[in-house]
Amino acid sequence: MASHAVMKENRPASSRTWVAWVVVLLAHAVLFWVSYSLSQQNGVPQKPLLLALIWVCLVAGLAGVGFVARLRKDFLPAALLFTVTVLFVEALLRVNQVPAGLIPTPGRVMVALYNAREVLMLDVFYTFVLEALIGFVAGVVIGVLSSTLVARFKFLELGVLPYASIFSSIPIVALAPVMVKAIGLEWPSKAAVVAVTVIFPIIVNVVRGLQSASPLHLDLMHSYAASPMRVFFDVRVPTALPYFFNALKISTTLSLISAIVAEFFGTTGNGLGFRIQIEAGRFNFDIVWAAIVVASVIGILFFSLIGALEKKFTGWHASYRS
Repeated sequence: MASHAVMKENRPASSRTWVAWVVVLLAHAVLFWVSYSLSQQNGVPQKPLLLALIWVCLVAGLAGVGFVARLRKDFLPAALLFTVTVLFVEALLRVNQVPAGLIPTPGRVMVALYNAREVLMLDVFYTFVLEALIGFVAGVVIGVLSSTLVARFKFLELGVLPYASIFSSIPIVALAPVMVKAIGLEWPSKAAVVAVTVIFPIIVNVVRGLQSASPLHLDLMHSYAASPMRVFFDVRVPTALPYFFNALKISTTLSLISAIVAEFFGTTGNGLGFRIQIEAGRFNFDIVWAAIVVASVIGILFFSLIGALEKKFTGWHASYRS
């Protein structure tokens, strides 16, 4: 009897799930049909009706995605939200006949992304590998070494930490032109900008983490006559790891932004920042948006990598306990 009652309760939920999926897929299909049909025509017949249709599809699609999100906790709801939004933007721009030189459709951006893939991959090598990644690693290494000294010696904490907080608030647009002109137009100047941007969040967070060790744990280690080095690696370092990875996640975003912004103030002709600047001046906004998409994907992957490493090395932390 109990199992029969459970089956009866699950039937409405199952039917609502099917309805939600049908609504989501139908919204995708209609938005795609509107975009495709308008791409084959010069004019826009029955524009008010098409506008109403695509707005109804957006609302219905979002409602369906919301219901799917309550049932699934994986990446699928986010992927559906992304696709329905992209198809809506595509249809909206085509219905309103927005010029490509003003706002290109997502379809034009994807075509530009494919056609310029070799150039964009070379730009990724310069911006991410040579500038952002090398600057990120250099900034992290210098920041961690400085943090260890600051946490060990009180006079350094009083003399260095306040300046680290001040320098971390310097805008990138103010720092980048000075360092680019001082070091040169090659990639090392951008890597230096990235390193300086990354150093200070690392110092502030790691010092705080090293000083957050539990006094009870420190007293216990002292009662065992543990050496200062043993106390540092067994107590202070594990305590500082969550702070360290938090600083790394902040720095991943800062490093890529700093590299792109630094390229606005001088480069040798390569890089995503240079590509965005030069193509915007030519009103080739499809390539501009393609470069933005590439930079966004690289940034997400970089952030996800640090997040995966954080989960691997700090899985014992309370924030991961369910």
